[in-house]
Amino acid sequence: MKKILALAALLMAVFAACGQPSFQRSSDTLTRTVIYRPGDYGSTNYRIPAIITAKDGSLVIATDKRKFNEGDLPQDIDIVCNRSTDGGRTWSEPYTIALGTGVNHGFGDCALAWSNDDNGLIAGFVGGPGLWNSTPSNPIRTYIAKSYDNGQTWTDPEDITDFIFGDNCIVPEQRTWRASFFGSGNGLRTSSGRIMFVAAIRENTAQVLYNHAVYSDDNGQTWHVSGRASTSGDEAKVVELVDGRILMSIRHAGNRWYNISEDGGETWQPTTSTWYDITAPACNGDLIRYTSVNQGHDKNRLLHSVPFGANREKVTVYVSYDEGETWPVSKCIVPYSSAYSSLCILPDGTIGLYVEEAENGASGYSMVFYNFSLEWLTDGNDTFDPLGVADYQNQTDSLKIYPNPSSSFITIEAEGMQTINVYNAWGQLVKSVSTQGASEVRLDVSEWNVGAYLVEGIDANGMKKSGRLVK
Repeated sequence: MKKILALAALLMAVFAACGQPSFQRSSDTLTRTVIYRPGDYGSTNYRIPAIITAKDGSLVIATDKRKFNEGDLPQDIDIVCNRSTDGGRTWSEPYTIALGTGVNHGFGDCALAWSNDDNGLIAGFVGGPGLWNSTPSNPIRTYIAKSYDNGQTWTDPEDITDFIFGDNCIVPEQRTWRASFFGSGNGLRTSSGRIMFVAAIRENTAQVLYNHAVYSDDNGQTWHVSGRASTSGDEAKVVELVDGRILMSIRHAGNRWYNISEDGGETWQPTTSTWYDITAPACNGDLIRYTSVNQGHDKNRLLHSVPFGANREKVTVYVSYDEGETWPVSKCIVPYSSAYSSLCILPDGTIGLYVEEAENGASGYSMVFYNFSLEWLTDGNDTFDPLGVADYQNQTDSLKIYPNPSSSFITIEAEGMQTINVYNAWGQLVKSVSTQGASEVRLDVSEWNVGAYLVEGIDANGMKKSGRLVK
């Protein structure tokens, strides 16, 4: 593992958390770990962060390795990947998701999401002539790659351009579109299993971008393009709300734009709305769910990261408690030059931020990982409650699970249930099984991350029972 320098928080020392169960609260600090600096591994520059917590609790990052200059495509760019299995304290050596082989043959702008495979991740990215050189006959191409082992290895890039635009597009109305690329950072897997990225699309020869969701209902085999979500947008991100709607945050200089879909991301409101409590330059950011009352947490919480003000500096993380209507809590994480960023939630409930930053006027961005708690982010006004672990022994949930706690196998009493779903402490589905009429379901949890889980049973009428598991 590559040794990485971790700097202590600005105001207080770092308290060791090694060996602690993942549901135990981490110390109330901010830590900073540099992943790449310009010149590392023979590359002049690095850009475009994406980070995700895999199903085994490891952290996975994707980065543009801009080998010869800091320019966008069509420059010669690789997409490289690193993993951490200790909460971001140390990281693996880089390995390649997509290898650039020269100008007009590079790759970039990677977004990451969970797939519907066991231990599955999916990466969406682009390659080729670049956004402004792309034409229907020589398009910037869109690719996906999959991992079946929590990001340790990746399949070869698979070209999905013909689902989106270009001369050979399967949708005739989209054959005249000029270009498309995914907003880097987090994609989305919805509660229904739909996988979604957001594309910024040139629909004509003008230098204007329109946002559309690009989604798959068959785990990435085929893809569909939504109706238009914005005009004059750019990189955008989506998150699922507790009522099933999809919220899109859209890059825009000034007050940040957003839109909402009532049908799972297929169509959008005819005009965008404005968040007056988020002021940012035209810059990519990230949007993820932190907690959900649907999954047993005490509050609904969303997180948003983006630079603050008119310039690319002061990357800030915002918290919403009303499903994105307002963002009343915020804290600057990088108090100097900083730009693109990506968010994740660690198994211990702390927050990860992977960000581009240039400290002390440095030439070129360093790629840096920050880790901090909700308590630190909110100045002690809010604390992460991992599914009520503190009083799990006093729970009287109707779905019985035993033994509990367990480190190996569990049995779930499933009489009358058709489906059993298991969610981790930050609300992501980690296991779904059909009971096939059995009165009990036995699961092997030996390789699951230590922590708290919500176990949900659903009967034929859609009625639910729930229980809590601690590993």
